[in-house]
Amino acid sequence: MEYILRVLVLSCVYAMLAVSLDLIVGYVGILSLAQAALFGIGAYTSALLAIHWQLGFLSTQFVSIVAAVLVSGLLSLAAFRLKEDYLVIGSFGLQLIVYSGFRNFVWLTNGPDGVGGIPRPRLLFWTIESDGAFFALAVVCLAVSWQLKNMISSSPFGRVLRAIREDETFATSLGKNTMVFKCLAFAFSAGLAGSAGGLYAHYARFIDPSSFTLDESVLLISMVVIGGPASVWGPVAGAFALVAMQEGLRFIGLPASTSAQVRQLLYGALLIVIVATRPKGLVGTYRFGR
Repeated sequence: MEYILRVLVLSCVYAMLAVSLDLIVGYVGILSLAQAALFGIGAYTSALLAIHWQLGFLSTQFVSIVAAVLVSGLLSLAAFRLKEDYLVIGSFGLQLIVYSGFRNFVWLTNGPDGVGGIPRPRLLFWTIESDGAFFALAVVCLAVSWQLKNMISSSPFGRVLRAIREDETFATSLGKNTMVFKCLAFAFSAGLAGSAGGLYAHYARFIDPSSFTLDESVLLISMVVIGGPASVWGPVAGAFALVAMQEGLRFIGLPASTSAQVRQLLYGALLIVIVATRPKGLVGTYRFGR
């Protein structure tokens, strides 16, 4: 039972990340490769505040969200000068810079050795210890993230994002400052990713740079595309499906030296099959990249 709860908690964390990335990939139509970096910013911020300042969960979540939004400002600055493929390259650069910072700022992040001893989340006078209670917290956090994303996407702001995705020149001709809308979308997406990072840090109780690599960003894009971008349930479905596949490989008994390569091979094969047979994803309505 503990193993099942662990898988469900990780699924909720990745679903939060997929939901956050869908704002960029699905509604703005931009592939961002920096989501794992923002995830890591939230995780490290929450972990360090909880360890050194003994802040409660809600306080660390708030600061993690703010920190991720501030870092996403670098990507927003790039959005003012770069478009389309060049913006993707800019997000790739941000991912590499942040990951390098996690590894090399030893005085802050403890470098490759990571940060351990992260306390369980504390809500007022209640410390969440059991896996069942943590799963309930993860479900609540996912529900809040999912609802916020749907509120944003169904609002006039979300309709402008769709217009930018379909034809940015046309959206500009209607008097919309598309750069401002892009920057706000990046900020909302980063805030949700930072929140997921804080939740993950308190659950894992140990974080290191290997959890926030470029591979993780590509995995998150795969979750959105496979589940269905710009849809209500697509990112959640994609996250749960890929986490289930990843955990299922543990029972095959592959050697540790080859399991990672096999996992990447299966992810790539699944992505090709989905794109070829169902371009809108498992439960999506929008065909990304048309």
